[in-house]
Amino acid sequence: MRANSPARPPWRIAVATATATAGGLGYAPVAPGTFGAAGGVALYLGLAAAGASPLVFGSVCGALLALGARASSVAELHFGQHDDGRIVIDEVVGQLVALLPIVALAPGRLGDPFPLLVGFAAFRLFDIWKPGPVKAAERGFEAGWGVMLDDVVAGLLAALVVAAALLAGVLA
Repeated sequence: MRANSPARPPWRIAVATATATAGGLGYAPVAPGTFGAAGGVALYLGLAAAGASPLVFGSVCGALLALGARASSVAELHFGQHDDGRIVIDEVVGQLVALLPIVALAPGRLGDPFPLLVGFAAFRLFDIWKPGPVKAAERGFEAGWGVMLDDVVAGLLAALVVAAALLAGVLA
């Protein structure tokens, strides 16, 4: 069934669109992807303040990935465009993935701004630049999974940068 068919209740489309736009961050007039990534940082900080473990962080990423893939598929149909710029739940998840090394490798530095800034900048760089594996993930999957997985791969690449910097002591 198509997401915008008459058989689908309008409230489901509204919920999916609210999810896909990360509570409206995707409606930012400029750089909605950057606003989405900032939403990921805010969620990271909230989880860190709550004392969430690496397992909880990973579980949140997995749950948001699955929820975001479904919501993005519905939102694409609603907006009438693949990977519409208003869909930013993928940036939220990608940013969380990029920051996972801080949780796993430097739990005493969860709120330290320097590792956060490196993770944010590295994620945005890979998300915008879309080097090989990021582009392959974007092209290799359809609908919501295609929307989500390129940002997860960009987040993984950024996570490697953060982990390497933490392990090398560059972010000390």
